[in-house]
Amino acid sequence: MAEFVEATERLAGVRPAVSFFGSARAAEGSPYYALAEQTARLLSDAGFAVISGGGPGIMKAANKGAFHGRSPAVGLNIDLPREKHSSEFQDISLRFKHFFARKVMFVKFATAYVVLPGGFGTLDELSEALTLVQTRKTRKMPIILMHEPFWRGLLAWFRERLVAEGMIDAEDPDLVQVINEPQKVVDAIFAFYEKRGFEPLPAEREILLNL
Repeated sequence: MAEFVEATERLAGVRPAVSFFGSARAAEGSPYYALAEQTARLLSDAGFAVISGGGPGIMKAANKGAFHGRSPAVGLNIDLPREKHSSEFQDISLRFKHFFARKVMFVKFATAYVVLPGGFGTLDELSEALTLVQTRKTRKMPIILMHEPFWRGLLAWFRERLVAEGMIDAEDPDLVQVINEPQKVVDAIFAFYEKRGFEPLPAEREILLNL
């Protein structure tokens, strides 16, 4: 409960924000690291706070890009074998013991999700975002996958298995967008909110209260 209270109080004014997900194992200087850093910098300069898991790899790249931009870099840190040390590129740093409290904060304050290549943790976070939007337990928002070759097989499996066997609706794969260029990520988020603004609508605010 203390983690929920502290995080909610400290993040209350951090809007609009984009939650970044991706591998803790991506090395600095790798194409994925560079893609995350560049995208986060553009989003930060465009007025979006960037929320990441606070650890190494893609998380560090996202925080670094935002830290050197105009808007806050937020780290939701957790103690894991591969994530013992927090990134230094954090304007707001929170530490969690419990995954479930941390996950709520990724969702509660997000205007969009940007998902880069990653492992089980990244797939878990992507699946949770898709589930919450699909079931209308959170508001609909852009869920953007970056680097299409990495995701190609998974997206094909969504249609060839999940849709074909009736496990999800035919339109459910359209909950995700695949974008390769950092500037196009920024453009896609602005396009989504062009006619409605970034603040949650009254019905969406009610949904978020009951998240």
